[in-house]
Amino acid sequence: MIVNVVIGTIIFGYAGWTIFRFIQKSKRGTCAACSVKGSCGTSCHEKS
Repeated sequence: MIVNVVIGTIIFGYAGWTIFRFIQKSKRGTCAACSVKGSCGTSCHEKS
């Protein structure tokens, strides 16, 4: 019983953390959240 609660907490905690990270990255704009932003040749403008 306790193991089920711990596993459920881990699963829902990770899902919540993933959603939180997604929202934070989307607020920064397209180029700020891009994994290749350092070597990208495209001129991007930050969201205000």
